[in-house]
Amino acid sequence: MKWRKVYVLVEGQTEERFVKNILRQEMPEDLYLQPVIVATKRVNTGGKFKGGVPSYPKVKDEVMRLLRDSSVKMVTTMLDFYGLPTTFPGRAHPQGSNAQDRVRFVEESWDSDIAHLRFKAYLSLHEFEALLFSQPEKIAEGFAQPTTLTALRQIRDNFPTPEEINDDPATAPSARLRSLYPRYGKPFFGSLIASRIGLETMLLNCKHFAAWVSFLRSL
Repeated sequence: MKWRKVYVLVEGQTEERFVKNILRQEMPEDLYLQPVIVATKRVNTGGKFKGGVPSYPKVKDEVMRLLRDSSVKMVTTMLDFYGLPTTFPGRAHPQGSNAQDRVRFVEESWDSDIAHLRFKAYLSLHEFEALLFSQPEKIAEGFAQPTTLTALRQIRDNFPTPEEINDDPATAPSARLRSLYPRYGKPFFGSLIASRIGLETMLLNCKHFAAWVSFLRSL
């Protein structure tokens, strides 16, 4: 079998685990997703500091470096729209009447700047944790705190979709989780809860995420 490789430039360990443990398993058997944590800094010895999203020029360098691998079918991304530096194309003044339009505007602006047939930008709206609100029951189970389920459901019910939970330091999905669960650690609990929810439930609840997964499967 001839493998088709796709690089997924991700923000950190949570997204890396998500791509490896969940997304990769749900792709056609000959499509191999390879997560790559974005480098915040490269050093002359060849090493790099990883995690978080640096300014756009550094991320663009990472994308172009990955595209130089002629064996790769596609280079895509999984970075959070929330907190994305305003140096990214379109991010300072995203156009659109709603969150879905605005995130697509930034993705399309990024695609235009890279201008490569093997590149497709994807930004999590508003961040990875929004996917977890696809099934609040699994969050409460993950923390073994059933009494928090009512609060989780109230958060979810205040928005048309989980992806539209606020783009704000105090009310972003991860901030809401930390307010309920002070010990929330993104890499461990994020991956654990996501695995309990399952990809199909996330796809049913998160339209923007579902469009990206559909694109990957179509490759």
